[in-house]
Amino acid sequence: MASPASEPTVVLEMFDLEKHGSTERVQWVLNTPKPPGLGRELIETAFPRGNNIPPLSKQSARKHIVSVLQATFPILSWGRKYKAVKFKNDLMAGLTLASLCIPQSIGYATLAKLDPQYGLYTSVIPPLIYAVMGTSREIAIGPVAVISLLLSSMVQNIEDPVANPVGYQKLVITTTFFAGAFQAVFGIFRSGFLVDFLSHAAIVGFMGGAAVVIGLQQLKGLLGINHFTNKTDVISVIKAVWRSFEHPWNPYNFILGCSFLCFILITRFMGRRNRKLFWLPAIAPLISVILATLIVFLTRADEHGVKIVKHIKGGLNPGSVHQLQFKGPHVGEVAKTGLIVAMVALTEAIAVGRSFASVNGYHLDGNKEMVAMGVMNIIGSFTSCYVATGSFSRTAVNYSAGCETALSNIVMAVTVLISLELLTRLLYYTPVAILASIILSALPGLIDFHEAYNIWKVDKLDFLACVGAFFGVLFASVEIGLLIAVTISFAKIILISIRPGTEFLGKLPGADIYGDVEQYPMAVKTPGVLILRLKSALLCFANANFVRERIMKWVEQGDTKTNSERAIQLVILDLSSLMDIDTSGIASLVELYKNLDSSGMKMAIANPRWQVIHKLKMAGFVDTFGGGRVFLSVGEAVDAFK
Repeated sequence: MASPASEPTVVLEMFDLEKHGSTERVQWVLNTPKPPGLGRELIETAFPRGNNIPPLSKQSARKHIVSVLQATFPILSWGRKYKAVKFKNDLMAGLTLASLCIPQSIGYATLAKLDPQYGLYTSVIPPLIYAVMGTSREIAIGPVAVISLLLSSMVQNIEDPVANPVGYQKLVITTTFFAGAFQAVFGIFRSGFLVDFLSHAAIVGFMGGAAVVIGLQQLKGLLGINHFTNKTDVISVIKAVWRSFEHPWNPYNFILGCSFLCFILITRFMGRRNRKLFWLPAIAPLISVILATLIVFLTRADEHGVKIVKHIKGGLNPGSVHQLQFKGPHVGEVAKTGLIVAMVALTEAIAVGRSFASVNGYHLDGNKEMVAMGVMNIIGSFTSCYVATGSFSRTAVNYSAGCETALSNIVMAVTVLISLELLTRLLYYTPVAILASIILSALPGLIDFHEAYNIWKVDKLDFLACVGAFFGVLFASVEIGLLIAVTISFAKIILISIRPGTEFLGKLPGADIYGDVEQYPMAVKTPGVLILRLKSALLCFANANFVRERIMKWVEQGDTKTNSERAIQLVILDLSSLMDIDTSGIASLVELYKNLDSSGMKMAIANPRWQVIHKLKMAGFVDTFGGGRVFLSVGEAVDAFK
């Protein structure tokens, strides 16, 4: 607390600051130091100052190594504080998670057009790696429906999974390696902004379209169709289903699948109505698999047309380094597929992780998440796994089951591993229709009508991206849907950039603040002064002429009111929103200044940002324009005119 003797000094200093004239404050604007260059900004983007690793000079080498290891492997930090009391919750959460994960993983592997065991492999190694390197406590790692669909729809364009299943499998594993490599690079170089190219609206539309496509794909298993299309668009799938009715089909598959689908949905409804029954919808898929398998085995339904999974290879994850394909004509296409899958997987995982982190009041490090996801998929590609990411449905189950740390992922992975070793033979008679019903039961959570309606209310262009992604996935392909969404999102950015708006400002009563007269109708206009604020962060070649013409139109409209109002004598540009400017932008300001000057009007600039005033000085604009016309605020510019 400051002593009484120091209070007069503080008051005196404040009084001295108030005595500074506008001329001296103009010098504050004009004599700013040189802003950081492009190189420094790039370095700070890749290696921000606020990292968690202290500099080596401030601690011993040993402590520095410990800090690096704790930053790379967060389990070393929370593991030291782990208490036995938490293990009970993590154990129950992990076992509950495994009961849901095992049937889902088998189903998602078939969706990816891989053998069932690959889904189980993907639920072992990636969760173990993430538990060591990830920062989320609740996220559940494993195969997910959307990524499985994305892989199958894109890789099958390179290699037919039916004609050459071994070659297809090798390309999927290679895609997994590329996806992990891209994810790790994004995290190491703090390039998470690349993932943001897939906007929230695009993801909502993409997920909804993918859910419909996945649901239609499950008609093959639900109806027991032998010949089905490899295409994912809704028209091709409906044609394939229609053609299947021309051949004899067995209704037992449909009856069995629909019966257990109703059972799973009923348990989910009960779990939502009663929070204490959260475990019921989690174990319902596993119960369905057990009961359906017993029914088929006891009734020999497979001899009467019910399709079964048959052999599932058991045992530990086999090595797959030798299956990686880095040579050949398809490497470029596989790498492109890996990039797309990496971005979609990261977007889903980080969205899931951040939503649960915000609920529990802790920070999720996005860059560490990218590195963790990347490393787990790279190592996964060495151990017969395909792309894994965070699952929203399983994460919700993990959270509801009371998980405390990422140890629940380890419990789940160990349980799946035990199942691979001991229980795969028991799944021989599991009907394919049950796997289809399990996948179908998980799809309603991917379609978010409420969020789509909110997007429509808030931003129509965002809704257009959402709808574009939805119908693109539905009627073309997964890649086309993503491309449409990204294209519309970029078009929105370009449209806003090249057609920025301008605001006419007035003084708010009882305050020294100037606001938009349309937003604040009570704002008082200053007679003879036109105050405009640019609604753009960048004045560049793409929008400079448009902005200049827009300002001149404001001036012409204001000048026609000379009969009732004082003619415009001063135009003040509030540049507080302008972050940067290029040579085209500077040239447009010079031309604007000359046009106004020839019309007998003065021009002033208020509150230019650091980069902007530096470039204006370097270009000689301030010398031409006059330093006396640059002000710290709009109010000082108006006062100087008076």
